[in-house]
Amino acid sequence: MAVLEQLTSQQAIDLENKYGAHNYHPLPVVLSRGEGVYVWDVEGKKYYDFLSAYSAVNQGHCHPKIVGAMVNQAKTLTLTSRAFYNDILGQYEKFATEYFGFEKLLPMNTGAEAVETALKICRKWAYEVKGIEENKAQIIVCENNFHGRTTTIISFSNDPVAREHFGPFTKGFIKIEYDNLQALQEALESNNNIAGFLVEPIQGEAGVYVPSEGYLAAAKKMCEENNVLFIADEVQTGIARTGELLAVDHENVKPDILILGKALSGGAYPVSAVLADDSVMNVIHPGNHGSTFGGNPVAAAVAIAALEVVKEEELAKNADRLGKIFRKELSVFAETNNLVNLVRGKGLLNAIVINDTEDSETAWNICMKLRDNGLLAKPTHGNIIRFAPPLVMNEEQLYDCISIIKKTITEYKK
Repeated sequence: MAVLEQLTSQQAIDLENKYGAHNYHPLPVVLSRGEGVYVWDVEGKKYYDFLSAYSAVNQGHCHPKIVGAMVNQAKTLTLTSRAFYNDILGQYEKFATEYFGFEKLLPMNTGAEAVETALKICRKWAYEVKGIEENKAQIIVCENNFHGRTTTIISFSNDPVAREHFGPFTKGFIKIEYDNLQALQEALESNNNIAGFLVEPIQGEAGVYVPSEGYLAAAKKMCEENNVLFIADEVQTGIARTGELLAVDHENVKPDILILGKALSGGAYPVSAVLADDSVMNVIHPGNHGSTFGGNPVAAAVAIAALEVVKEEELAKNADRLGKIFRKELSVFAETNNLVNLVRGKGLLNAIVINDTEDSETAWNICMKLRDNGLLAKPTHGNIIRFAPPLVMNEEQLYDCISIIKKTITEYKK
């Protein structure tokens, strides 16, 4: 560790480039410490974190309650696999199901694993409960979705970078336009083999695309009328990020299957989960699905603490209040700045659309300048920058960040 602590930023970057697979394109900043809304690089420079590990660190970096739960459990029992019971998993399952209003929870580790789990549950339900003929089930998804990068998930992605040279792809998915109720209605009515509708309440990776008001409620009603499961992927939008506990709560929608991850652990440990009521989840039997680490004692303890923090610190209310300030301030700024076309979002999941083409490097270059000015953000496309700080941010910090963003964009030159 003594050698690692002496690395410069460039040395750390060089090590990753030489010995690591090149499956990411990180902003060139090497972080070594985090606390609350702040992170520090190896040279000691301090930054506001405006990405929150893609909304995993909603509770702030190294939250003492979450870290404490993780350390205490790690000293006691870390892993049994599901071959045996452990004394914390059942407590977590009871806590989380009551917290979100469901009857059953299936624990996994990553968001992509949770999505795969939901797809399997949906298909099994289709054959055993709805009565669809074996291997005929179809699941409706939306264009420009992002649900992960497993082989099955990229099969219904339309991102060429995620798909190229990874085929053959998994069948059984129908793609429709996001935020288009007519397209959903036509897909549901034209096919008797529809098992589920998988949707992000807000499309994060697509550029924080917020659907029209009423879209989610109407889509859920259509699914009910056609005996189709409404599956909400809240891996990024859930756990208070959008100003409600879940993004679907803005329209009082209860999904048939709920997918959670990221902030379920506050960023301290890989924890994901799928929740559903007995009528859906009871199709899963021993041997149907599993994970050696899914539901391990550390994950269970961490998740309980992370969810307690969300309620105790009223993070949804804070995200709602600060998000309104953020969008108002930057929308006014956009009226007098030719570089910003649009500001959109909900809660503290927001984005600005830059006046340039999607294949440009403008958003990346602005993020580099933001870094220089002490704020870390990342583009989702060539002309969109996502802003998602930890939900523990206060108003004074937010206004400081707004000033940094305005100053950076005002001074930016292509």
